[in-house]
Parts: sequence; C-alpha cells; structure tokens
Amino acid sequence: MQGLQRFAIRVFALTSKELAHIRRDSRTLALGLAMPVVLLVLFGFGVSFDLSAIPMAVVDLDRTEQSIDAWRTFAAPDEFRVVAQLDDPGQVEQMFRRREAVVGLVIPAGFARDIRRGEEAHLQLLLDGADGNTASQAIAKANAISLALNQKIRVKLGMVGALPLNVKSMTRFNPEARSALFLVPGLVGYILAIVAVLLTALTVAREWERGSMEQLFATPVGRLEVILGKLLPYLGLGAVQLLMVLCVGAWVFEVPVRGSLPLLALCSLFFLFSMLGQGLLISVVTRNQMVATQLGVLSAMLPSMLLSGFLTPIDNMPIVLQWISRLVPAQYFVAALRGILLRGNGLSELWRETLALAVFSMAMVAASFFKFQRRLA
Repeated sequence: MQGLQRFAIRVFALTSKELAHIRRDSRTLALGLAMPVVLLVLFGFGVSFDLSAIPMAVVDLDRTEQSIDAWRTFAAPDEFRVVAQLDDPGQVEQMFRRREAVVGLVIPAGFARDIRRGEEAHLQLLLDGADGNTASQAIAKANAISLALNQKIRVKLGMVGALPLNVKSMTRFNPEARSALFLVPGLVGYILAIVAVLLTALTVAREWERGSMEQLFATPVGRLEVILGKLLPYLGLGAVQLLMVLCVGAWVFEVPVRGSLPLLALCSLFFLFSMLGQGLLISVVTRNQMVATQLGVLSAMLPSMLLSGFLTPIDNMPIVLQWISRLVPAQYFVAALRGILLRGNGLSELWRETLALAVFSMAMVAASFFKFQRRLA
C-alpha cells in the first residue's frame, strides 16, 4: 500500500512539473490550443471542389437577340460569370494568360440564322487547361446548360427531332487534361515552401539551445552578416532542390517549359528568399527548435497547400480567406510557375506576381534583421 502511495506521489510530482513547464512555455500552449481550430477553419473553408461563378469571356460575333439570349443563359444560373465581351476569339487566350478568365464562349456569325432555318447551330467553348480541376467542372456545367438551352430553343420554335445546338469545346495549354500538368507546378511551390521554412527555422533556434550564440556574440560579426550567413547556404541548397524537382517533373511527368527561363529563375530566387526569410524570422523569435518546427509547419505547409491555389481555385474561397491568401507567397509562385511552364507567359503577364514575390523576400529578410538582437535576454 505504501509503495502504491509513493508511486502516486512521484507521478503527481512529475505531472506537476510538466504542467508548470507548459504554463511557462506559453507559445507551445497557444499552438496546441489554436492549431486544431486553425486546421478546422482552413480545411473546412479552404478545400472546396464545388465551383460557381467561373469567370467567362464572351465573343458574340452574331450580335442578335438569339445569341445574346444564349450567352445570358450560360451566366443566368450563376455557374459562369461574364467578365468581358470581346470582339475577337484570339483575345480569349490573352485573358487566359492574364488569369482574367478560365472559359471563353464563342458564338459565330449566322448563329440566329441557322436556328431559324432549323439547321444545327454551333457554339465553341474555349477552356484554360492549366487549371485542370476548373476546366473539367466547366465542361460538365457547360454541357448541362447547353442541354437546357437546346430544350428552350426546341420549345420556343416548336422543333422536334435532332438538337438544334451543338457545343464544341477546345482546351488550351493542356488539351489532354492531364492532371500532372496541373499538379506538378503546385507541388513544386508546396515542396519548396515547406523545405525552405523548416531548414532555416531551426538555424538560430539551434544556436540558442546549444549555447553557441554567446560565442557568436563575442565576435565582431554584425547582425546583417549573421542573417546573410544563415540564408545564403540554404539559398544555394534551395536552388539545387528547385532544379531537381523541375528536371524530374519534365522527365517523369513531361511538364513543358514554354516561357522564359530567366523569369523562372528570378521568381524562384524571390520565392526562396521569402520562405527562407520566413523560417529565419520564426527561428529568431522562438529560440526553440520544437516551437520553431511547429510554427514552420503551421505557417508554411498549410497555407501553401490550402491558400495558394495549388488544389482549389482561390476565387472559390470565402472572401476572408481570399484576402488572407494575398499574404501567402506560394500563391504568387504557383501562379508564376503555371504561367511560365504551361502558358508560356512573360514578364508582361506575370509582373504582379514577380513584384509581390520581390516585396515578400525583402520584407522577410528585413524583419529577420530588425528582430535579431545581439543580446542574450
């Protein structure tokens, strides 16, 4: 009986010690309590494969009452959202490159005449295949709407027999609808974001835990030298990782490189600096490898997967998450990768993404510099 009592006392003492440690380490406690809520919100709202209001450009070359009624039928159920009315089908591809539209509806001249004559009229649906998930859903939605439009025309004209309307679809940039072409650029950004943040998140924290930071402070090395000295080796490692991933993607999955290689290198450099700087900032603030790892995973892995457009379109998310996603560098890098690799975009189409990545990289390095202090306390 006494042995059991002593055992209970020892267990209680150790439990009290751990509780005291948890209370003192408020950051770990906060992460443990906040992470389940954050995960639930991000996965609940961020992951949704049900698309609506897909941005669509309309090219109405007929300009008749019947043609206007046709494209308005596509927009009426809120499945598609008309973002532009163009005069030339060639302009649709430019909107695809600028990510202003995902679908283009082309109504040829003579559309109304063919319907009045009882002949088969044609509609052409152009799709941006770089976003495979959206393109496949857009085709399914367009087929359903075209059937409803066919029935509407038949009832209005009293037609029987063959369908009066024929909708043909054409997919640009990924005509075979291969999922690898859509996923690989997103995976590149996702993998680099996680690896870069976790690599540098442990650097300064490891120095603090090992006590070697005191020795570093005894040298005449300044803060900027420390920050750059910590970043540059991992920048070289990140560049090698990027080349390896792109080579594997091109070799194994046949991912093309249709755009500018210098622009790809520039965007990758800014992105690596952004994520390495983010990891270093976490390391400087936490001074603890375990907390730095948890923060690195929470701030890099989940946003890069859920809020970058890697899996689901950002436009499909709630407006609050859309605003938050603007603070995720991976969003701009994934968009730049898909633009350069699949669409053949240049700086004229991707200057916003390039500028955003440059701003993020400078902001993260500057924040790490100002937060890092040459003192022990």
